[in-house]
Amino acid sequence: MAAPLLGLENIGVIRGEGWLFQDLSLFIGERERLALVGRNGVGKSTLLSVIAGALEIDAGRRTLRPRTRVVLLPQEPSLAGFATLRDFALSPDALGVAAAPYDVDAIAGDLSIDLDRPAETASGGERRRAAIARALALEPDILLLDEPTNHLDLTAIAWLEERLARFTGAFVAISHDRMFLTRLTRQTLWLENKVVRRNEVGFGGFEAWQEQVYAEAERAAEKLDAKLKLELHWLARGVTARRRRNQGRLRKLDEMRAVRRAMTGQAGVAKIALETSEQKSKSVIVAHDVSKAFGDKTIVRNFSLRVQAGDRIGLVGPNGAGKTTLLKMLTGQLAPDSGTVTLAKTLDPIHIDQQRTAAAPGRSVRQVLADGGDWIEVRGERKHVAGYLKDFMFDPNLVDASVDTLSGGERSRLVMARAFAQPSNFLVLDEPTNDLDLETLDLLQETIADFDGTVLIVSHDRDFLDRTVTMVLGLDGSGRVDVVVGGYSDYEAKRRAAPTPSAKPRSATPEPEVQKPKDDGPRRKLSYKDQRDLELLPAEVEALNTRIQALEAALADPGLYSKDPAGFARLSAELDATRTALEARELRWLEVMELAESIEG
Repeated sequence: MAAPLLGLENIGVIRGEGWLFQDLSLFIGERERLALVGRNGVGKSTLLSVIAGALEIDAGRRTLRPRTRVVLLPQEPSLAGFATLRDFALSPDALGVAAAPYDVDAIAGDLSIDLDRPAETASGGERRRAAIARALALEPDILLLDEPTNHLDLTAIAWLEERLARFTGAFVAISHDRMFLTRLTRQTLWLENKVVRRNEVGFGGFEAWQEQVYAEAERAAEKLDAKLKLELHWLARGVTARRRRNQGRLRKLDEMRAVRRAMTGQAGVAKIALETSEQKSKSVIVAHDVSKAFGDKTIVRNFSLRVQAGDRIGLVGPNGAGKTTLLKMLTGQLAPDSGTVTLAKTLDPIHIDQQRTAAAPGRSVRQVLADGGDWIEVRGERKHVAGYLKDFMFDPNLVDASVDTLSGGERSRLVMARAFAQPSNFLVLDEPTNDLDLETLDLLQETIADFDGTVLIVSHDRDFLDRTVTMVLGLDGSGRVDVVVGGYSDYEAKRRAAPTPSAKPRSATPEPEVQKPKDDGPRRKLSYKDQRDLELLPAEVEALNTRIQALEAALADPGLYSKDPAGFARLSAELDATRTALEARELRWLEVMELAESIEG
C-alpha cells in the first residue's frame, strides 16, 4: 500500500484554557474523497488549518510526502491587500507557487466571474468564486474545502461537483450540503469529543454508521456507572428516534405533495381558475398574470399562482435570475409592473434574511431573545431564556455572551430561535441554511415540518428543499417560472425530461443553419466494439454500483477493523479497485453514447 500523502500523529491544539484536540491522528491517501463532519464548534475548520499547515500545533507531528502541495479553500476568503479579484486569484500559495493565469481565467469563465472587479466591493458569491478559481488552478495534491457551496447558486454548485468528480488529487470537504457530500465523498471523518473516527464509506452512509457507533458505545458502557449508561442510552436512542421522526416527516411531506399535485393538475401548470368557496378561503396568496422587469431585463412574465394555506414553496435559480424579486412580489413588498398579487388579510409573517440582521453585533444573547429579560413568550407559552436556548442546542451559560463571540452557525441558530418564538402563520426564509451544521439543519427541517402555516424558502441547498417543500418555483432569468409540485429532485427531473429550446450544444463559433438533404445517403456506423460496449456497459455499470453498495455496507461495521483487520484491508482494496473500474466504464459509456448520438445526428 502506498504511503499516505499527509499524516497527523497524536497532534494537540490548545484553545483558550484547554485542549481543542489532543492525541488526534489521521492520514490522507492519494485520490481520497473525505467528508469531515461534526457539530459547530468542535474544531472542523481548525483541523483543516492544521492539515494545511496554516496553524501551528502544540503537540504531535505533521508529516507530508515530499513535493505534495496542499491548498485550503477557507470558509471566508481574506482579500485584504488585493486590489482586484484577479490579484487575489493569482496570489502564490504557502510555497510561493502561483497558478498559471490561463488556468485561472478558464475556471473564472466557467464560473462567470469578472476577475477585474475590485476586491473591496466584491460580493460574497464573487469572493467565493475567485477563491475556487485560485484553489483549483493551483492543482493541489490535497484540496481542503471549507463550506465550498456557500454563496454559490445551483449552476455553480453543479459545475463544482462535476469538476471535483474529475479532480485527480485528494480532497477533504466540510459542508452542510448533504447532496454535495453524498455525491462526491467516499470516506467520512467524524470529529467528536476531540476524537476523529474514520469510516471507509462516503457521507451517504453517515447516519447509519453514527447509530452503530452510539449503539456500540452504549453496550460498552454497561460496565460503567448508571449515570453514564443512562446518558449514552438517551444519546443513542435520541439519534435513532430523530432519524425515524425525520422519516415520518418525509412520509407526511410526500402526502402533502400528493394532495397539492391533485389540486394543481399536471406538473408545472399552476391553476389560477376560480375554485370552490372552501378552497378560496384557504388561499393565502393569489398572483394573476404578473410581470416584472428592470430596464431591458425581464424578471417574471405573465406568471400566475395560487398559494394555499400550509404550502411549502421553494424558489430556485441562478444568481440574478430574480428569486428575491419574485419573493418580494409574493410577500407584498414589491408591486408588479402588471398583473395583481392579492394577500390574505390574516397573514402574520416572519422574515429571516441572509444578513441575519436580528443578531446585530454588540448585543447579548439575552437581548436578542428577550430584550434583556429572563423570560420569553414562545407562541403563547412563557419560557425561561436559558431553557429555550437548550431547545436550540445552546449551552444555557451562553445567555449573557456577546453575539460577537458566536460562530456564524451559532448566530444563525440564534436568529432562528428568536424568529420561531413569535406567533406566525407565514414564514419567509432567504438562504436559511448558510453557516448551519448538519444537526442544526435537522432542527430547522423539523421546525418547518411542525410549522402549521405557509412557508416560502429561497435556497440553493437541494437536499434541504427535498426535505421541506411541496412545490418548487424555478427561475431561469428569461422571465419564465417553472412550477413543479414536489421537491428539488422533482424539479431537476422535469428539467432533464424537457430541455428548453435554447439548450444547444456548445460551439466555439456559431454555425449557419443549413437545410438537411432529403436523401440521407450512406451513413457512418458504430464499430463492432463500440456497438458491443454500448449494449453491455449499462449492465456492467449497474453491477459495479451494486457491488460498491455491498462493500460499503460491509465496511460500515465499526467493529470490523478490530475483529478482522485483514478482512477490512481486503474489502477496502476491493472497494477502491471497484470504484476505479466503475469510473473507467462510465467514461467509456459516455464516449460511445456521444459517438452514437453524433452518427444519428
